[in-house]
Amino acid sequence: MAQSAPLFGQVTVIGLGLIGGSLAAALRNGGLAGRLVAGSRSARTLERGLAMGLVDAAYQDLAEAVRGADLVFVAVPVSAMADTFAAIAPALGRHTIITDGGSVKGPVIEAARQHLGVHYARFVPGHPIAGKERSGVEAADAALYQRHRIILTPTEATDPAATAKVRQLWTAVGAEVLDMRPAEHDRVLAETSHLPHLLAFALVDTLSRQGDSTDIFRYAAGGFRDFTRIASSDPVMWHDIFIENRDAVLAAADEFAAGLARFRAAVANGDSEALLGTMTRANTARARFLAMNARTSYTHAQGATDEQLMKADNQAGQARNPVFHLTPGGRLNGQIRVAGDKSISHRSIMLGALAEGVTEIEGFLEGEDALATLEAFRDMGVVIEGPHAGRVRVHGVGLHGLKAPSRTLYMGNSGTSMRLLMGLLAGQSFASELTGDASLTSRPMERVAQPLRQMGAAIGTTGDGTPPVSIRGGRPLEGIHFTMPVASAQVKSALLLAGLYAHGRTSVTEPAPTRDHTERMLAGFGYDVQRDGATVTITGGGGLTACNLEVPADISSAAFFLVGASIAPGSELLLPHVGINPTRTGIIDILRLMGADIQLENERDSGGEPVADLRVRSAPLKGITIPQELVPLAIDEFPAIFIAAACAEGETILHGAEELRVKESDRIQAMADGLVTLGAEVETYPDGIRIRGIAEGAAFTQGEIESHDDHRIAMSFAIAALRASGPITIHNCANVATSFPGFAELAAGAGLGLTVSG
Repeated sequence: MAQSAPLFGQVTVIGLGLIGGSLAAALRNGGLAGRLVAGSRSARTLERGLAMGLVDAAYQDLAEAVRGADLVFVAVPVSAMADTFAAIAPALGRHTIITDGGSVKGPVIEAARQHLGVHYARFVPGHPIAGKERSGVEAADAALYQRHRIILTPTEATDPAATAKVRQLWTAVGAEVLDMRPAEHDRVLAETSHLPHLLAFALVDTLSRQGDSTDIFRYAAGGFRDFTRIASSDPVMWHDIFIENRDAVLAAADEFAAGLARFRAAVANGDSEALLGTMTRANTARARFLAMNARTSYTHAQGATDEQLMKADNQAGQARNPVFHLTPGGRLNGQIRVAGDKSISHRSIMLGALAEGVTEIEGFLEGEDALATLEAFRDMGVVIEGPHAGRVRVHGVGLHGLKAPSRTLYMGNSGTSMRLLMGLLAGQSFASELTGDASLTSRPMERVAQPLRQMGAAIGTTGDGTPPVSIRGGRPLEGIHFTMPVASAQVKSALLLAGLYAHGRTSVTEPAPTRDHTERMLAGFGYDVQRDGATVTITGGGGLTACNLEVPADISSAAFFLVGASIAPGSELLLPHVGINPTRTGIIDILRLMGADIQLENERDSGGEPVADLRVRSAPLKGITIPQELVPLAIDEFPAIFIAAACAEGETILHGAEELRVKESDRIQAMADGLVTLGAEVETYPDGIRIRGIAEGAAFTQGEIESHDDHRIAMSFAIAALRASGPITIHNCANVATSFPGFAELAAGAGLGLTVSG
């Protein structure tokens, strides 16, 4: 849709092929330029561009083409950039901005520096990551750049205002704009684009020289065709790229040659561990690459075809955040297995990797956070098969078998991964670095780093105590006794993991009970763990033995269904293999105090964790004042408990839960706002809430709810629809997919009237 006023009075495109012609078409369609001019040495190309209506004027004289231009886009081969800059420089205006589409930035920037003179400060180097099988002006496509990436590589000399204007241009034609340093761009493109083309050209040429090449190509399978398709690319263009980006291409080729030699040696030696390690790392690395490009989750990318991911990417450009649509009423019945426990999934990978032997894991949570932990251990040389439908095989390397990672370990958004790994890596012989996404790199890490330093670890954070976290390694650790000033399962776990490598005893005393998954799982792997009241102690120098374990279903995920089946008349639901760790069962205790009918069946032990099958039947609920001692044991489940309170007879009052104000959202206020929207009566306090319930009939009206990108807010109000008089719509539900994969499908299968759009 055209905008009211153009961004530029005149835009000149030098080189009217696919790249330049497509930008001209997009500018024309969007009304982004008052006048469009083309420059090219080819008269035929210019004639065709005029005939297609792409430009208003066209010149073979490049200097004439750029006169009066506010922006010049140079889309010629990299080898022609220097001559082009020299030709246009005399005719450029004082305020003209110049940008380009070259796929190699170092030589282009040097050519601009030499030939643009005073105009060099307004040169914004760029690279559109877009293309087609067809080339030339006839292939120009106004939609080519929509939902594709444009990399800008401004130099220290580039005027920031010029960069901002070029960014605005690409954003206006529907592209996603990224920034990179020029040298980093050339290295990354050499590895991800130039090297694959080099390999394809070399493979096809090598096979074509074989005496039986006719039969080779006749019987070639789909994999050969897919891999070698890019060998049909323009040889002249790729000749220029290989020459202009010579150093980066050679470095990438050398790295590949070393990797190929390792792979060949593994095949020659029948080294199954090395083969599996290489292939499993490659398999999952590709899934992560596809996930980033399709803007979807790693879990989705792992099981999807390239065509499906492309479709997902296109849909993402139209609606990037799912919306839940709930029909009122219904009941929950049957048996459903909720998502695996995230805390235990993290630890199962960590301890399985450090154990001797192969650990078989069932029920692993295939969410982004747990997968970040899994990938970190792959990067440290651990062979991990899967995950496949929650099944993972970890080929343990022992306490001292981890290898130095070749790159910074990326933890995504997972604070648990980073903090626990700080303790584990402090005892290794090699140096390492941990980083994460924008959210994780703003979170405090010193509360873990400081006690680890007391043990002798060399750990660095930023001046603000945030990631990246650097760990020197090779430092002897000494056991300490640490009394935690604030209860934290992550701090406790990090110190215990470091204690595996420390001389002597490491003990931690906590001021209040926290999750004890690490202690339980260490014992499950055969490590001696001593508990004395609030203190847990281990002695360094032991070993872990591989075992089979089944990750319990997450009681935090089960909470939504415990509440849903309690409030919906006629419901009966069985939730098998749910973790009932006593530090996590506040939700059951609170609902039972309200009158819920929840039975624990088939109680048993799984890898050191207590589990049970939870059977819940609908029952009349009554309001209560929630006991203070239960608040920390149900802190994550209160959004669901608030829904139960609105369906209970009388008032429910909560105090002592100020921590809810600083979760993914202000959960007290977010839940209060949503409950009021749906007709409930609430009063908030700094540390809690009062909810007046309705014992029978519809407790909620229809309404639209804002989840504030908080997965627990979204899932709680989804369950509320079971007692609503009209439809409920919940916006911004994307985070549900990564924290509880399959929630919508499970809930709908059990009887909730839930559909998802976007």
